[in-house]
Formats: sequence, structure tokens, C-alpha cells
Amino acid sequence: MTLWIVIISVAVISFAIKAAGPALLTGRDLPAWTGGVIALLAPCLLAALVVVHVIEDFSVAVLAGLAAVVVAHLLRAPMLVSVLAAIVTTAVLRAVVG
Repeated sequence: MTLWIVIISVAVISFAIKAAGPALLTGRDLPAWTGGVIALLAPCLLAALVVVHVIEDFSVAVLAGLAAVVVAHLLRAPMLVSVLAAIVTTAVLRAVVG
């Protein structure tokens, strides 16, 4: 029961925080530089999650998969090819190393 109270409380607080921005900024335009910051928030958060995962649960296979993505990106491969390279590299190393 306590878990559900926490979940509902977090959901309500999250909704209130998300609603506060538009409610407080009604009728005002944001500065031009904020568009770039907002556009880069999601990639930065994703990169932070990947780094935390690699550092926290250190695995040679995961590190090699991450390296495969970097190499594919430097070779200007499409995103799908980069992701598939990481998947294949990680899977092969997990099968070999164990």
C-alpha cells in the first residue's frame, strides 16, 4: 500500500512540475538560446545513462559494443547500422567471453 502512495505522489509531483513551466511562462517567448539547450537535453541525458551503465556494470562486451558505435559513427554509418554493429559486437563477445 505504501508503494502505491509513493508512486501516485511522484506522479502528481511530476505532473505539477511539468505544468508549472507553461503556466508561469504564458504569453512570454523564451530566449533564442534556450531552443538549442532544450534540443540537446535528451541526447545528453541518454549519454549520461549510457556512461553510468558502462561504469556501474563494467563488462568488456558492453564496452566493445560502445566502441563499435563510436567507430561506426566516425565512419558516418547510418544510425541503424551503428546500433546493429553494437548489438552484434556485444552479443558475440558475451557468447565468447561468457
